[in-house]
Amino acid sequence: MPYFVYRVHRFRRLEKADELPSFREASARAKALRASPDLPPDCAVKVIFAATDVEAEDLLSQVRDPKPGLVGDE
Repeated sequence: MPYFVYRVHRFRRLEKADELPSFREASARAKALRASPDLPPDCAVKVIFAATDVEAEDLLSQVRDPKPGLVGDE
């Protein structure tokens, strides 16, 4: 399965930046995109491991619950 690199814009708008065979390559690509001056300030770069780009976008669109016991335990 490949690694996908996505730009995540405001309101969870996803833009596929790349699809790479190894994590090392995907991580290097994501770091290069994050360091780019062309990256908008409200944009995040994410790496996701998935079978297809449809699955990757579905995983990136899901809202994750916080881990139990971590919220409000200051």
